[in-house]
Amino acid sequence: DVRNLGKPVELANRYSDDGADEVTFLNITSFRGDVVQDAPMLRVLELTSEKVFVPLCIGGGIRDYTDTKGVTHSALEVASAYFRSGADKVSIGSDAVFAAEKFRADGVKDGTSCIEAISNVYGRQAVVISVDPKRVYVTSQDETKHTVLEVEDGKLCWWQCTVKGGREVRDLDAFELAEACEALGAGEILLNCIDKDGQNAGYDLALIGQMKKRVSIPVIASSGAGNPQHFVEVLKATDADAALAAGIFHRKEVAIAEVKATVQGAGIPCRPLE
Repeated sequence: DVRNLGKPVELANRYSDDGADEVTFLNITSFRGDVVQDAPMLRVLELTSEKVFVPLCIGGGIRDYTDTKGVTHSALEVASAYFRSGADKVSIGSDAVFAAEKFRADGVKDGTSCIEAISNVYGRQAVVISVDPKRVYVTSQDETKHTVLEVEDGKLCWWQCTVKGGREVRDLDAFELAEACEALGAGEILLNCIDKDGQNAGYDLALIGQMKKRVSIPVIASSGAGNPQHFVEVLKATDADAALAAGIFHRKEVAIAEVKATVQGAGIPCRPLE
Protein backbone atom coordinates (compact mmCIF):
# COMPACT_ATOMS: atom_id res chain seq x y z
CA ASP A 1 0.00 0.00 0.00
CA VAL A 2 1.14 3.54 -0.78
CA ARG A 3 0.93 5.90 2.16
CA ASN A 4 1.59 9.63 2.44
CA LEU A 5 4.16 9.97 5.21
CA GLY A 6 4.88 13.66 4.88
CA LYS A 7 6.08 16.48 2.67
CA PRO A 8 9.65 15.98 1.42
CA VAL A 9 10.97 19.46 2.19
CA GLU A 10 9.63 19.40 5.74
CA LEU A 11 10.97 15.89 6.31
CA ALA A 12 14.40 16.81 4.97
CA ASN A 13 14.55 19.83 7.27
CA ARG A 14 13.55 17.67 10.23
CA TYR A 15 16.13 15.01 9.48
CA SER A 16 18.88 17.58 9.08
CA ASP A 17 17.95 19.17 12.41
CA ASP A 18 17.84 15.71 14.00
CA GLY A 19 21.40 14.93 12.92
CA ALA A 20 21.21 13.03 9.63
CA ASP A 21 24.53 12.96 7.77
CA GLU A 22 22.91 12.99 4.33
CA VAL A 23 19.42 13.19 2.82
CA THR A 24 18.39 11.15 -0.21
CA PHE A 25 15.35 11.85 -2.39
CA LEU A 26 14.12 9.04 -4.65
CA ASN A 27 11.61 10.23 -7.25
CA ILE A 28 9.89 6.92 -7.98
CA THR A 29 7.57 8.26 -10.71
CA SER A 30 10.16 10.11 -12.77
CA PHE A 31 10.51 7.35 -15.37
CA ARG A 32 7.02 8.18 -16.65
CA GLY A 33 7.38 11.89 -17.34
CA ASP A 34 9.49 14.77 -18.58
CA VAL A 35 12.19 14.84 -15.93
CA VAL A 36 13.80 18.13 -16.92
CA GLN A 37 10.36 19.77 -16.81
CA ASP A 38 9.53 18.21 -13.42
CA ALA A 39 9.28 21.60 -11.74
CA PRO A 40 7.90 20.25 -8.42
CA MET A 41 10.89 17.95 -7.86
CA LEU A 42 13.37 20.65 -8.84
CA ARG A 43 11.57 23.06 -6.52
CA VAL A 44 11.79 20.51 -3.70
CA LEU A 45 15.57 20.52 -4.11
CA GLU A 46 15.75 24.31 -4.30
CA LEU A 47 13.71 24.79 -1.11
CA THR A 48 15.54 22.05 0.75
CA SER A 49 19.00 23.36 -0.14
CA GLU A 50 18.09 26.76 1.34
CA LYS A 51 17.94 25.30 4.86
CA VAL A 52 19.58 21.88 4.74
CA PHE A 53 23.36 21.88 4.61
CA VAL A 54 24.16 18.18 4.65
CA PRO A 55 24.71 16.52 1.26
CA LEU A 56 21.58 16.02 -0.84
CA CYS A 57 21.29 13.04 -3.19
CA ILE A 58 18.51 12.76 -5.77
CA GLY A 59 17.53 9.72 -7.78
CA GLY A 60 14.97 9.17 -10.50
CA GLY A 61 14.81 9.55 -14.25
CA ILE A 62 18.50 10.16 -14.89
CA ARG A 63 18.65 8.87 -18.44
CA ASP A 64 18.54 9.97 -22.08
CA TYR A 65 14.93 10.52 -23.14
CA THR A 66 12.66 12.35 -25.57
CA ASP A 67 9.96 14.54 -24.04
CA THR A 68 6.36 14.94 -25.16
CA LYS A 69 7.36 17.77 -27.51
CA GLY A 70 9.88 15.59 -29.31
CA VAL A 71 12.91 17.26 -27.73
CA THR A 72 15.75 14.92 -26.77
CA HIS A 73 17.42 15.36 -23.38
CA SER A 74 20.62 13.65 -22.27
CA ALA A 75 21.24 12.07 -18.87
CA LEU A 76 23.82 14.79 -18.32
CA GLU A 77 21.16 17.46 -18.88
CA VAL A 78 18.88 15.78 -16.35
CA ALA A 79 21.68 15.54 -13.80
CA SER A 80 22.68 19.15 -14.44
CA ALA A 81 19.13 20.31 -13.72
CA TYR A 82 19.26 18.48 -10.40
CA PHE A 83 22.69 19.91 -9.53
CA ARG A 84 21.61 23.46 -10.37
CA SER A 85 18.64 23.00 -8.05
CA GLY A 86 20.82 22.05 -5.10
CA ALA A 87 21.71 18.36 -5.36
CA ASP A 88 25.22 17.25 -4.42
CA LYS A 89 24.90 13.76 -5.90
CA VAL A 90 22.67 11.95 -8.35
CA SER A 91 21.59 8.34 -7.97
CA ILE A 92 21.24 6.24 -11.13
CA GLY A 93 19.18 3.05 -11.19
CA SER A 94 17.82 1.39 -14.31
CA ASP A 95 20.09 3.24 -16.73
CA ALA A 96 23.11 2.06 -14.77
CA VAL A 97 22.02 -1.53 -15.37
CA PHE A 98 21.77 -0.95 -19.11
CA ALA A 99 25.17 0.80 -19.13
CA ALA A 100 26.75 -2.07 -17.21
CA GLU A 101 25.30 -4.64 -19.61
CA LYS A 102 26.74 -2.77 -22.58
CA PHE A 103 30.13 -2.37 -20.94
CA ARG A 104 30.32 -6.06 -20.05
CA ALA A 105 29.33 -7.03 -23.59
CA ASP A 106 31.70 -4.63 -25.39
CA GLY A 107 34.53 -4.50 -22.88
CA VAL A 108 35.27 -0.85 -23.64
CA LYS A 109 34.43 2.56 -22.21
CA ASP A 110 33.26 4.76 -25.07
CA GLY A 111 32.13 7.76 -23.03
CA THR A 112 28.47 7.43 -24.02
CA SER A 113 27.05 5.94 -20.82
CA CYS A 114 25.22 8.15 -18.36
CA ILE A 115 27.79 7.25 -15.70
CA GLU A 116 30.74 8.38 -17.81
CA ALA A 117 28.99 11.52 -19.06
CA ILE A 118 28.10 12.74 -15.57
CA SER A 119 31.30 11.72 -13.77
CA ASN A 120 33.46 13.28 -16.51
CA VAL A 121 31.80 16.64 -15.88
CA TYR A 122 30.97 16.61 -12.17
CA GLY A 123 33.40 14.04 -10.79
CA ARG A 124 33.10 10.46 -9.62
CA GLN A 125 31.95 11.55 -6.15
CA ALA A 126 28.73 12.96 -7.65
CA VAL A 127 27.56 9.65 -9.17
CA VAL A 128 25.77 7.10 -6.98
CA ILE A 129 24.53 3.76 -8.31
CA SER A 130 21.29 2.55 -6.76
CA VAL A 131 21.38 -1.25 -6.91
CA ASP A 132 17.95 -2.88 -6.56
CA PRO A 133 18.40 -6.67 -6.55
CA LYS A 134 16.05 -9.47 -5.57
CA ARG A 135 17.03 -12.86 -4.25
CA VAL A 136 16.86 -15.91 -6.50
CA TYR A 137 17.04 -19.09 -4.40
CA VAL A 138 18.92 -22.11 -5.69
CA THR A 139 20.03 -25.45 -4.29
CA SER A 140 23.64 -25.21 -5.49
CA GLN A 141 26.12 -22.99 -7.35
CA ASP A 142 25.77 -25.33 -10.34
CA GLU A 143 22.33 -23.88 -11.11
CA THR A 144 23.64 -20.45 -12.11
CA LYS A 145 26.72 -18.63 -13.40
CA HIS A 146 26.15 -15.89 -10.84
CA THR A 147 27.69 -15.60 -7.37
CA VAL A 148 25.78 -17.76 -4.88
CA LEU A 149 26.02 -17.22 -1.13
CA GLU A 150 24.48 -18.74 1.97
CA VAL A 151 21.88 -16.63 3.75
CA GLU A 152 19.43 -17.24 6.59
CA ASP A 153 18.58 -20.80 7.59
CA GLY A 154 21.35 -22.17 5.38
CA LYS A 155 19.54 -21.24 2.15
CA LEU A 156 21.48 -20.39 -1.00
CA CYS A 157 20.73 -17.54 -3.38
CA TRP A 158 22.08 -15.04 -5.86
CA TRP A 159 20.95 -11.43 -6.23
CA GLN A 160 19.35 -10.56 -9.58
CA CYS A 161 19.33 -6.95 -10.78
CA THR A 162 15.99 -5.32 -11.50
CA VAL A 163 14.97 -2.23 -13.47
CA LYS A 164 11.91 0.00 -13.70
CA GLY A 165 11.19 0.00 -10.01
CA GLY A 166 11.70 -3.74 -9.61
CA ARG A 167 9.15 -4.70 -12.24
CA GLU A 168 11.67 -6.22 -14.68
CA VAL A 169 14.65 -8.50 -14.03
CA ARG A 170 17.92 -8.81 -15.93
CA ASP A 171 20.52 -11.57 -16.37
CA LEU A 172 23.00 -9.64 -14.24
CA ASP A 173 23.83 -9.95 -10.57
CA ALA A 174 24.36 -7.13 -8.10
CA PHE A 175 28.13 -7.61 -7.93
CA GLU A 176 28.58 -7.65 -11.71
CA LEU A 177 26.58 -4.43 -11.90
CA ALA A 178 28.59 -2.67 -9.20
CA GLU A 179 31.97 -3.72 -10.63
CA ALA A 180 31.02 -2.49 -14.10
CA CYS A 181 29.69 0.81 -12.77
CA GLU A 182 32.83 1.42 -10.74
CA ALA A 183 34.88 0.85 -13.89
CA LEU A 184 32.68 3.34 -15.77
CA GLY A 185 33.24 6.06 -13.18
CA ALA A 186 30.68 5.69 -10.39
CA GLY A 187 31.78 6.84 -6.95
CA GLU A 188 29.35 5.14 -4.58
CA ILE A 189 26.99 2.17 -4.33
CA LEU A 190 23.60 2.53 -2.65
CA LEU A 191 22.80 -1.13 -2.02
CA ASN A 192 19.15 -2.02 -1.57
CA CYS A 193 17.51 -5.44 -1.34
CA ILE A 194 13.91 -5.88 -2.49
CA ASP A 195 13.42 -8.90 -0.20
CA LYS A 196 14.45 -6.92 2.89
CA ASP A 197 12.80 -3.60 2.07
CA GLY A 198 10.06 -2.68 4.53
CA GLN A 199 10.51 -5.83 6.62
CA ASN A 200 12.20 -4.09 9.59
CA ALA A 201 14.12 -7.33 10.20
CA GLY A 202 17.64 -6.10 9.49
CA TYR A 203 19.85 -5.56 6.47
CA ASP A 204 20.97 -8.25 4.01
CA LEU A 205 24.35 -8.94 5.59
CA ALA A 206 25.49 -11.54 3.06
CA LEU A 207 24.78 -9.23 0.12
CA ILE A 208 26.41 -6.19 1.71
CA GLY A 209 29.44 -8.06 3.02
CA GLN A 210 30.17 -9.56 -0.39
CA MET A 211 29.70 -6.21 -2.11
CA LYS A 212 32.36 -4.65 0.11
CA LYS A 213 34.77 -7.34 -1.13
CA ARG A 214 33.97 -6.70 -4.79
CA VAL A 215 34.29 -2.91 -5.12
CA SER A 216 36.65 -0.29 -3.73
CA ILE A 217 34.19 2.61 -3.71
CA PRO A 218 31.92 3.31 -0.69
CA VAL A 219 28.97 0.99 -0.13
CA ILE A 220 25.86 2.36 1.59
CA ALA A 221 23.67 -0.31 3.17
CA SER A 222 19.94 0.10 2.63
CA SER A 223 16.69 -1.86 3.13
CA GLY A 224 15.59 -3.58 6.31
CA ALA A 225 16.42 -1.34 9.27
CA GLY A 226 13.91 -1.78 12.07
CA ASN A 227 15.78 -0.68 15.18
CA PRO A 228 19.09 0.98 16.18
CA GLN A 229 20.83 -2.36 16.73
CA HIS A 230 20.38 -3.20 13.04
CA PHE A 231 22.72 -0.31 12.20
CA VAL A 232 25.37 -1.65 14.57
CA GLU A 233 24.93 -5.13 13.12
CA VAL A 234 25.41 -4.13 9.51
CA LEU A 235 28.29 -1.75 10.13
CA LYS A 236 30.21 -4.29 12.22
CA ALA A 237 29.43 -7.41 10.19
CA THR A 238 30.01 -6.02 6.70
CA ASP A 239 32.28 -2.95 7.01
CA ALA A 240 29.65 -0.95 5.11
CA ASP A 241 30.65 2.70 4.86
CA ALA A 242 27.24 3.96 5.99
CA ALA A 243 23.67 2.80 6.52
CA LEU A 244 20.49 4.35 5.16
CA ALA A 245 16.96 4.08 6.52
CA ALA A 246 13.66 5.67 5.60
CA GLY A 247 10.45 4.16 6.98
CA ILE A 248 11.45 4.01 10.64
CA PHE A 249 12.30 7.70 10.53
CA HIS A 250 9.27 8.73 8.46
CA ARG A 251 6.96 6.97 10.93
CA LYS A 252 8.91 8.34 13.93
CA GLU A 253 9.46 4.82 15.26
CA VAL A 254 13.14 5.52 15.92
CA ALA A 255 14.99 8.81 16.36
CA ILE A 256 18.22 9.56 14.51
CA ALA A 257 19.78 10.57 17.84
CA GLU A 258 18.97 7.13 19.25
CA VAL A 259 20.59 5.42 16.28
CA LYS A 260 23.74 7.55 16.59
CA ALA A 261 23.99 6.97 20.32
CA THR A 262 23.67 3.22 19.81
CA VAL A 263 26.27 3.18 17.03
CA GLN A 264 28.73 5.29 19.01
CA GLY A 265 28.11 3.15 22.10
CA ALA A 266 29.17 0.11 20.06
CA GLY A 267 32.50 1.78 19.30
CA ILE A 268 31.68 2.67 15.69
CA PRO A 269 32.77 6.17 14.61
CA CYS A 270 30.06 8.49 13.33
CA ARG A 271 29.52 12.20 13.07
CA PRO A 272 28.37 13.50 16.47
CA LEU A 273 25.15 15.39 16.92
CA GLU A 274 25.63 19.14 16.88
